[in-house]
Amino acid sequence: MTQQINWKETLADGGQKAYIAEVKKRDALVGSFLEFDPPRGKMARPQAEVQTTEELAGIPFAIKDNIALRNFKLTCGSKMLAHFVSPYSATAVEKILAAGGIPVGKTNMDEFGMGSSTDTSALGTTSNPWDLTKVAGGSSGGSAAAVAAGLVPFALGTDTGGSVRQPANFCGVYGLKPTYGAVSRYGLVAYASSLETIGVVAREIPYLEKVFNTIRDQDEKDNTTADWRDFSDPKEGEVTKIGVLTGSLGLDPGVAEAYAQVRQELLALGYEIVEMQLPMLDYAVPAYYTIATAEASANLARFNGIRYGHRPVYSENPEELVQKSRDEGFGAEVKLRILLGTYVLRSGFQDQFYLRAQKIRTALVRDFDKVFSQVDGFLLPVFPTQAFSHGDGGLDPFQQKVADKFTTTANLTGLPALAIPTGVSGGLPTGVQFMAPAFCEDRLFGLARRLKSNLTLGEPPEFPALYAGQEGRS
Repeated sequence: MTQQINWKETLADGGQKAYIAEVKKRDALVGSFLEFDPPRGKMARPQAEVQTTEELAGIPFAIKDNIALRNFKLTCGSKMLAHFVSPYSATAVEKILAAGGIPVGKTNMDEFGMGSSTDTSALGTTSNPWDLTKVAGGSSGGSAAAVAAGLVPFALGTDTGGSVRQPANFCGVYGLKPTYGAVSRYGLVAYASSLETIGVVAREIPYLEKVFNTIRDQDEKDNTTADWRDFSDPKEGEVTKIGVLTGSLGLDPGVAEAYAQVRQELLALGYEIVEMQLPMLDYAVPAYYTIATAEASANLARFNGIRYGHRPVYSENPEELVQKSRDEGFGAEVKLRILLGTYVLRSGFQDQFYLRAQKIRTALVRDFDKVFSQVDGFLLPVFPTQAFSHGDGGLDPFQQKVADKFTTTANLTGLPALAIPTGVSGGLPTGVQFMAPAFCEDRLFGLARRLKSNLTLGEPPEFPALYAGQEGRS
């Protein structure tokens, strides 16, 4: 089995050149980064000396390109912001910088976080390291691909409807969507403010847990955050009883086999299994997309080419300038969601669509209140299929949206969820996800650690671990 990578040596004076050359070589195939510049990333750290005892000191990491990093671009994968450079860093990024982490670049994504493949990016194509003909998932596909290809040990992504968990699942890595309010969204370009949160993608559980514990906290710059110390877990992370989603789930054979395997592993590990169904699950996707598009319509109204963003070469008047800016700057998927959001918010339609979606959201919250009154954790699939092909050979945009029903539940309820890799089927990774009550992320980490000893993933065939043979971190 390949030994762990000594990531601290990759950006040390003697290893930086070799690291940069290796990443550029691999990423020429994968396309995970939109901007890669470790020397400039080193300069982003605070001037004060970082304590050498910090576990993240000297460790390289990547950042999804809708999260601000000072003096790096903040494009959101869109022509609209293709040349915009951020003047500040997001709170979550600042916390990792203060712990000694070194940002090496910004990763590709579906435009403004709208997609499940990263193929809607206007600025590059990202492929799955396990099979370059397949998508990496989305919208945090660049972050998941960079971790899976061994370019960084962890990366920040964002999760609005599964955008951390689904690409992590496709690429065979861990993907954490924290409790809503656990991590500051200050410095995240807004898409759907009541649904999205900054999450973490990592190959190893210790990095996942350490990064989350570093970035979580209340932030005066984001009034939706809460002090996690005010929410104690009555079980103190202990899990004995697990709910398992059953019924007609519509899973592809490889996914169904992995799902059944994890259930058997849980029984073997001594967990009590409780079969459960979610009455409101069939309504999760329409409710999610109604709410998400409505919030996107409001949040993206600021991109008009006047203060910043894409500006057309010529326009007759301010109205034409805005029209041309948005027409030329936004891609088809973004335009579609803005139009849908504007429609459901129209006078006379709010009761019929938007308010009804909010009622479904409330019903789903109640469903999970019942779930967690009976069990300590909840097992469900991440996505009905494994990584699909680029272009016409894969899922069309509508099929991708319908397939989000398992991931959108965590965003509609605000609960934490963790995608866990389970193995390989047909040459592509498989995985499951666990959900837990609010602010009970420790339960998810505990489940992941116990399952890891029984489930072996391996390495993507094109990318044996970087600097194999060095003794490194656990």
